[in-house]
Amino acid sequence: MIRIQKYADIEPEFFDGRDFGGSIDIVKDVLSDVKKRGDQALAEYGAKFDVSAPKTLEIPQTELKAAAEKMQRENPDLYNALTYSHDLVLRFAKKQRESFDDFETELEPGLFTGQKNIPVEKAGVYVPAGRFPLVSTVVMTITPAVAAGVKEVILCTPPRVHPDDKAAAEKAGTGIPEKPFVGGKPYADEGIMAAAYICGVTKAFACGGSQAIAAMAFGTQSVPRTDVIVGPGNKFVAEAKKLVYGTVGIDMVAGPTEVFIIADKTANPAWVAADLLAQAEHDIVAQPVMATDDPALAEAVAQEIEKQLSTLPTKATAEQSIANCGRIIICDNLEDAAEAANRKAPEHLELAMDAGAERDKIASLVHNYGSLFIGHGSAEVFGDYAAGLNHTLPTSGSARFTGGLSVRVFLKTVTTLRTVEGSKGARASAKASGVLGDAEGLAGHARAARIRIE
Repeated sequence: MIRIQKYADIEPEFFDGRDFGGSIDIVKDVLSDVKKRGDQALAEYGAKFDVSAPKTLEIPQTELKAAAEKMQRENPDLYNALTYSHDLVLRFAKKQRESFDDFETELEPGLFTGQKNIPVEKAGVYVPAGRFPLVSTVVMTITPAVAAGVKEVILCTPPRVHPDDKAAAEKAGTGIPEKPFVGGKPYADEGIMAAAYICGVTKAFACGGSQAIAAMAFGTQSVPRTDVIVGPGNKFVAEAKKLVYGTVGIDMVAGPTEVFIIADKTANPAWVAADLLAQAEHDIVAQPVMATDDPALAEAVAQEIEKQLSTLPTKATAEQSIANCGRIIICDNLEDAAEAANRKAPEHLELAMDAGAERDKIASLVHNYGSLFIGHGSAEVFGDYAAGLNHTLPTSGSARFTGGLSVRVFLKTVTTLRTVEGSKGARASAKASGVLGDAEGLAGHARAARIRIE
């Protein structure tokens, strides 16, 4: 049963960021090894950690295309859902791209300053393929890079046994965890390959784990060095991204998923419970939270959670998440609920309220979240899959200082200066720069400014 607490009784540490990583020595060793030995190290780690260690790493475009055609033929509903999701995400990302203006403005006569937004040349995308291969994450990571204008988008995802090699793998008793099939053709989860083709990936590699992050950060004989790496992963992948930051850019270091729902008496308990369980089924440490000013709603949602859990195929995971990390917070008023949300800074924030002045007021009060879902019908899962928004969002309180994955991650905002010699603005800038150079004891700076007006 989910815990129900009064806002005044919430322990302070509930609002602290949750850290499930920490310094992992093995990741440091993997990064160093891949940097030194390249493909040879990747092959050895693949043989140690994956179900397949292919002879070569790059998955041919023909394989990606074949996976997409197979999906279209055998599972048209999934194919159509992916293409619909891709279309919405691409349209939204292009609109974001339009919002980053290039400009030049004359601040003083003859002194022109400007801004340009330039896409990185190569972007690396990591897509995990564990219990549930995240085909939607392919859409969310590749598409904004393409919309930003990135020339090359490189995908790394854990290898799978190629269909041509399955008979040999079965005969040898390999192709399973801790007994990889070594030396076959490069292949990956077919859903991930199909989605990558739909979204326009440049190159795809059958390479997973922290070694894939190392490959994209430093480059190997096969995997190109990228300028930025995005995408989720387990604690080893997260730690690797944290450690290579500075060598490459990253989107964020993501932790377990979270949802925070502010609900009033107009909320549907079944809908709210379903949204809480949708997050809970991700991970036993996912955090589903609701805040309300209606104790009756709190009880109704708690009962509905138990009812829906009984028929949920992912009950084993969701039940632990609800029991260990979930809670319902009863507030004196919805302003307190908004305050609690701002303190928590959740990945997803829902306002389960009827349209009107009260909902508008609460929407104006909240400001720390990855994405905001306004109204009963705006299910958070729409944002996960097919509403145009990106589902790669800040967790563990990082929504206090950053937003989610967008075209911005793939853009460099750089500045320009152009002057007209002898102009009022150029002479004033030279004079001020000379004075400031003297004040800081940097005579060369002062000279380089004054030499232009002497």
